[in-house]
Amino acid sequence: MSDRSLTEAQIEDVRKEFDYFDKDNNGQIDMQEFIELLTILSPKTKANRVKEGFDLIDDNHDGFIDFDEFLKWWQEGWWEY
Repeated sequence: MSDRSLTEAQIEDVRKEFDYFDKDNNGQIDMQEFIELLTILSPKTKANRVKEGFDLIDDNHDGFIDFDEFLKWWQEGWWEY
């Protein structure tokens, strides 16, 4: 994990990414939207790892990834692998 600080402009860019994957515009990424995200960002992800990845990002375990959780994940750079 990394302790990268993001500028306001970078946070705005991450917000745009989040909004792109939040297809129903409800402020959360559900499992189906997460699968679509992985198809683009990490196409080689094995199907059996999808739920594990989702659960790692979903800090409060409510079944959705909100922007704060997404931002934390993005800032830590997990999406780069």
